[in-house]
Amino acid sequence: MPSFYANDADKPEMVRLPMMSLREVVMFPKSIVPLFVGRDASIRAIETALSQYDKKIFLVTQRSPEKERPEGKDLYEVGTVSKILQLLRLPDGTIKVLFEGLYRAGWDAKGAELSWEEFPMAEVQQLNEIEVDSLEAKALVRTVHESVEQYAKVNKKLAQETVVAVTSLTEPGRLADSIMPHLKVPFDKKQEVLENLHPIDRLEDTYSLLQGEIEISSLEKKIKSRVKNQMELNQRDYYLNEQLKAINKEMGREEDPGVEADELEQQMKDKDMPEEAREKGLRELKKLRQIPPSSAEYTVVRNYVDWILDLPWSKTKDFKLDLEEAAAILDKDHYGLEKPKKRILEFLAVQSLVETMKGPILCFVGPPGVGKTSLAKSIARATDRPFVRLSLGGVRDEAEIRGHRRTYVGALPGKILQSLKRSEYNNPVFCLDEVDKMSTDFRGDPSSALLEVLDPEQNYAFNDHYLDMDYDLSKVFFITTANTLHSIPLPLQDRMEIIQIPGYLESEKSRIARDFLVPKQIEQHGLETDNMAVPDDVLLEVIRRYTRESGVRNLEREIASLCRKSAMKIVENDDKTLTVDITKDNLEDFLGVAKHRYGEKEENPLVGVTNGLAFTEVGGELLTVEVVLMPGNGKVEITGKLGDVMQESAKAALSYVRSRSDSFGLKPDFYKEVDIHVHVPEGAVPKDGPSAGVTLTTAIVSALINVPVRNDLAMTGEITLRGRVLPIGGLRQKLLAAHRGLIERVLIPKENAKDLKEVPEDILNDLKIIQVDTIDEVLREALVCNGDVPFCNRPESLPLAHQLMKDEFRDQMH
Repeated sequence: MPSFYANDADKPEMVRLPMMSLREVVMFPKSIVPLFVGRDASIRAIETALSQYDKKIFLVTQRSPEKERPEGKDLYEVGTVSKILQLLRLPDGTIKVLFEGLYRAGWDAKGAELSWEEFPMAEVQQLNEIEVDSLEAKALVRTVHESVEQYAKVNKKLAQETVVAVTSLTEPGRLADSIMPHLKVPFDKKQEVLENLHPIDRLEDTYSLLQGEIEISSLEKKIKSRVKNQMELNQRDYYLNEQLKAINKEMGREEDPGVEADELEQQMKDKDMPEEAREKGLRELKKLRQIPPSSAEYTVVRNYVDWILDLPWSKTKDFKLDLEEAAAILDKDHYGLEKPKKRILEFLAVQSLVETMKGPILCFVGPPGVGKTSLAKSIARATDRPFVRLSLGGVRDEAEIRGHRRTYVGALPGKILQSLKRSEYNNPVFCLDEVDKMSTDFRGDPSSALLEVLDPEQNYAFNDHYLDMDYDLSKVFFITTANTLHSIPLPLQDRMEIIQIPGYLESEKSRIARDFLVPKQIEQHGLETDNMAVPDDVLLEVIRRYTRESGVRNLEREIASLCRKSAMKIVENDDKTLTVDITKDNLEDFLGVAKHRYGEKEENPLVGVTNGLAFTEVGGELLTVEVVLMPGNGKVEITGKLGDVMQESAKAALSYVRSRSDSFGLKPDFYKEVDIHVHVPEGAVPKDGPSAGVTLTTAIVSALINVPVRNDLAMTGEITLRGRVLPIGGLRQKLLAAHRGLIERVLIPKENAKDLKEVPEDILNDLKIIQVDTIDEVLREALVCNGDVPFCNRPESLPLAHQLMKDEFRDQMH
């Protein structure tokens, strides 16, 4: 047994008492504690104490509560001798005992051998406290009294009678023993206080534990109050929601708007989108909850939230990177068009080498019917991407591109985002058709709005007015189509990679018709391949005499007409195995009288008639310019629905001729005696452009000096007042038109020689290309005369031209 005294003379006598071990409970002197007892040995110890030991028993705490029969070393060395005040037997065999602590006692725990057959006995010795009486002890007692009162405020389980009883104690040791049973501290902490025999030290330890319990109890009170308030709020929300459901049910609404908002919020949190879009969507949902469903604003906010959820912010379609398969698909869908096909394959090749690449911006420029839009569809099929098409023809409102602001009634995002929503992916092939057909009015300039869409350096943060936040368009493969470039603003052209798609040669049209158009139309008209026989020479006749175009759209219509007539014959004969033979001889029976004359040049050279070449929206055209002279006073008439630029070219041509009148053998004032009428046939068709300058000049000179122009020659080029020939555009298309018109010689500006690389060899082999730099070279090649132009001796000169010449030239002519 440990020594708690300075000498043996101070030791009290040893007392032998029944012992009961306690689990997680520490008994203190001068305290009354009820305990439930269930172990048999403990119950026998209590019964023995009642009958033999004047109700006294030694209570000591176990070090390890889980042990059913602890050894001496498993028990603490200090316990409390207690008195049994009351005993109550319960129906389950346990007993409830009320104990009163009498005094501390120590025993030899390590040396004791306990018997659990009956109950353990212990030799115990009372432990007396040290007497103290100082100002420090009194101050400590007062402080503890205040803390006990404070503890009673935060711990409602501490009865007021107990507080009064505790605060009436002034002895430090007894005060500590009275407080400890009421503190919710671990039993090992309580055991330390029990073993402390110095009253002040024991009271200080008790005060420290009491302060900790006060703080914990205060926090518990705050937590309980907060939880209670939250529960009350939840109950209130639940009650109101139930009322709202009942109201909605009475008003005939099947769904609760609150449930709908919850579903939208969950979708917003689950959807893969930028944080900016998610945060804005959640803010709008918060606003939606506060708006009555019957309000007009509710629909506006709900539509906005739906648009945020429906847009494919980060949903990307995996696309193919197989160059061979892509090339095979492009070749199968389109014959020719090597340059655009090559550009697409280059894009796929680069894409296979880099993880991320901004989508290219391609612009296919060419006449109608050459396959611009269908080529975009083939690109989508070759790359296994979704295809989206948006026609910009006639678009005048900027909001069609950028969307309307939400302040407008019926506001919606622009057509760009609407199309992406339909595609369900953020990387489709997006075809902007007819980009050259947009117009401008007071509602804005849609072509300027396209600058942000089609700029790879800006479209990663495209800002739609309706969404009012950035949307990434950089993964979209934009393809634009146009018939001409001159109507597309230059800043917009700068954003795009221009790829010219000229018209087809006769050989290419024949191949397209045989391999693509005829099988397609036969299938669409319910025919079999054997039902209609169209030889290659018949297809060529259709191309030459029934169509005159750069593309193949009208050709397909004529082939469809052949199929309809064939279907009619099959039905009339009631023979599905009938083969309809189409030949040159019966072609008119199927398609009617030929619409065009093959070869558009004049049969003989004519005075004042010149073949020009023009580039229009439908491709290259052979343009005839006619000039006639009439007696008059210098009036100039220009007809044929010519545009401002072409009229100015005619005026420049006339000024050049007047400035060179001496070289042409004309009198200086020749223009005062004659009226000049310039006309370009097909007067209902608008014509414009500067490339008819040399044609107009040649026709005027031919008429004035009465010298015919070669009928097998065509020309193009812009003229200056000094007689220089400037380069023009659309050379390939113009040469195709010359080839279709059976022209043999073509005059082109010398600076356009570099463009001949783009012209097919078939065309260059059939045409003689003559490069000119001045109008004198043009006249030398174009006019039918011997020697230089001013000395063309023609005895059959017309009287009017004869009258305009100088005397010496008139004499030479006679």
